Amino acid sequence: MPTACALHILVKERKLAEDLRKRLNKGEDFGQLAKKYSTCPSGKNGGNLGEFYQGDMVKAFDDVVFKRSILKVHGPVKTQFGFHLIKTLYRS
Repeated sequence: MPTACALHILVKERKLAEDLRKRLNKGEDFGQLAKKYSTCPSGKNGGNLGEFYQGDMVKAFDDVVFKRSILKVHGPVKTQFGFHLIKTLYRS
């Protein structure tokens, strides 16, 4: 079963997610923004979700992590939890 490691920032509003994406595109640190803005408990770890299996996350999140390019920020991706910015570090 494929595995991956990803960082994410979870926020409630699309506008905030879009603003954070712009800041990331300008070179701001993903981990620092996650610590400050993410509503997920992983935010305190810079948004690091660690390694997980394909199928462990909700489908919209999983599709980005396992199908889109690695080391690039994708999103906002809407799930029932809010809006995610996702950066896949690796997959195997």
